[in-house]
Amino acid sequence: MHKLTLESIAELAGVSRSTVSRVVNNQAGVSETVRDRVMAVIEHTGYQPNSVARSLATQRTGMIGLVIPRQMQTLFVDPYFPRLIQGISAASNQQGSTLALFLLHNEDEENRIYPQLLNRGTLDGVLFITNSTEDPFVQRLLNSGMPFVTIGRDCEETPTNFVDVDNVEGAVTAVSHLVRLGYERIATITGPLASLAAQNRLDGYRQALVSRGHSLDANLIMEGDFTEAGGYYAMQQLLAHEPEAVFVASDAMALGAMRAVREVGWTVPDDMAVVSFDDLPQAALSDPPLTTIRQPIKRLGMLAVETLLDVIANGVMPTRRILLPTELVIRSSCGADSFV
Repeated sequence: MHKLTLESIAELAGVSRSTVSRVVNNQAGVSETVRDRVMAVIEHTGYQPNSVARSLATQRTGMIGLVIPRQMQTLFVDPYFPRLIQGISAASNQQGSTLALFLLHNEDEENRIYPQLLNRGTLDGVLFITNSTEDPFVQRLLNSGMPFVTIGRDCEETPTNFVDVDNVEGAVTAVSHLVRLGYERIATITGPLASLAAQNRLDGYRQALVSRGHSLDANLIMEGDFTEAGGYYAMQQLLAHEPEAVFVASDAMALGAMRAVREVGWTVPDDMAVVSFDDLPQAALSDPPLTTIRQPIKRLGMLAVETLLDVIANGVMPTRRILLPTELVIRSSCGADSFV
């Protein structure tokens, strides 16, 4: 069988070669009736457009990069990242984009790979997972003109396109739940405070307490690192101050914190109520099952891809800042299985 070309598809569909090209490249100027007829021929024949030729025609590669910086030390142990990458991959496949993953391990590697990332002949755009404030790579992206979207925010003031969850409101909801249940000495285990997400969740903790007439006690605030081990060690220090309840800024840390509580002979929720953030699969399986703030992690990844492709397609446009809402999932770790 001879190789299919734009010309052969055009002949079978009864249209011009340029019309087939516009359909293949999803360009305007083609009626729905003609587009449907061309697509029917393409599907019937199994025609695959030449990716190199299509790149030359559109000046796009069809490839987007996902950059995970070296600060992400929990990538392979934190269940958050597989769910996020699952969403990114699913949306990329649905949109017909190729996803290139860049794991940066050290500063030398960053300096070597960054020029490749910023080369418009290699990638159409970049997704950048950020967990630190004022990340220098974000500024390099801004200066380069490369279309990009950050997952998370590096700074409140930076004029970047981002998708994130509403960490402040999620924390307010979690701590307000503890207040409604009558707890007075409410502690928190934060994430690493170099992270804006951790800062936002701490802000939400403080707002919830102050707005309900509770005083803030620095002894009841302990910094963690979003890992189970970090939650365990932070809780060991908190126990000396005898909190009645604790808002833990991630499910992974909450699991470690509950282990520390059990080791001193206390039980959850009888001696210590625990509410956390994420709603990872382990939250429902822990003993007791965790009350937690559900963030739509997979949806976050999918929306990041959709936003990036929109920026690539439309060029300069108003900054896109998308905050997804969270949801309180009530289980047994606070001593109440329903809203009060």
